[in-house]
Amino acid sequence: MDDTQILSTLQEAAPAAAPRQAAIALVFDACRMGVVLRAVLFVEVAIAVVVMYGAQGVPEWLARLSLVTGGALPAVLAWLLLACLSKRVLARFRPELQYVLAALLGALAALYGCGLLALTGLLARPPWLASGFSGLVLSSVLIAGLVLRAKGRTPANTAARLTELQSRIRPHFLFNTLNSAIALVRAEPAKAETLLEDLSDLFRHALMEQAESVTLADEIALARRYLAIEQVRFGERLQIAWNLDAAADGARVPPLLLQPLVENAVRHGVEPSASGAQLRISTRKHGQAVVIKVSNTVPAGPGPSGAGEALRNVRERLALLHDLQGQFRSGCKDGVFQVRMEVPL
Repeated sequence: MDDTQILSTLQEAAPAAAPRQAAIALVFDACRMGVVLRAVLFVEVAIAVVVMYGAQGVPEWLARLSLVTGGALPAVLAWLLLACLSKRVLARFRPELQYVLAALLGALAALYGCGLLALTGLLARPPWLASGFSGLVLSSVLIAGLVLRAKGRTPANTAARLTELQSRIRPHFLFNTLNSAIALVRAEPAKAETLLEDLSDLFRHALMEQAESVTLADEIALARRYLAIEQVRFGERLQIAWNLDAAADGARVPPLLLQPLVENAVRHGVEPSASGAQLRISTRKHGQAVVIKVSNTVPAGPGPSGAGEALRNVRERLALLHDLQGQFRSGCKDGVFQVRMEVPL
């Protein structure tokens, strides 16, 4: 199974209960690429609308937009840089005070942008008061939007955990595992004991309170337990290949990221095929990112139903944790289905 060509048609555990961590998530993380892009786009759109007032035509509007952007863009970048550098300091304060301080940083950055225009001689009479107030208002609106998005993460993560819990503890999976253990008790008691230990660890992980993120190494260990159980059930029909990069183990991923994907591979690749299927899990550090691939061969015929919900669940949780820095793609080519994910390291 050629792992590098499958998607060629596409484009390539401790609970976090500390108040300080919650405060950081509640405000916003200006170090994230998604926040930077949203901030720049929001300010540019706001400026484009404001400078329409009083412009006599498109040329004048473009001229005014260029002039204001010359001061606004450095101001936005300065605000993001200050907010990113002072994130740990801001986290020491209550959320309400963090909002106020971040908004004041926005006013300070706007004054910096106005000062740049004044130094270049483009503004004969710099509007210091209007610039500071505009920076205060725009930063406040942007912060409010980012805070609402951060607050929306909690119920989404809770619903995702419940969905994954229901898909994980399926009755027929439990019964099949227990039947396999019963069949091994007399013939291979040591193997039966290992099987029940893996099952116990799997359920313990499902029932425990999950943190916002876990390491990729933890997810790989959980996937190994699940596949060890299914290996006993399917035997040679389930062929597993691991290609893991130790440098990628520290990447942070949403909890229960890999297990639903390998479960899908077993359900839709191995179960329907009399000859079984090949399953390949690979991780690779690529610059400042980690690429994760889960691939499996699939039997010929119509695609299975029920796989889309698990894929959608994983995609949404990945986007919630890493925003634009988290990438998720899936596709099927030449009888091989692959999920490709990329997360920051």
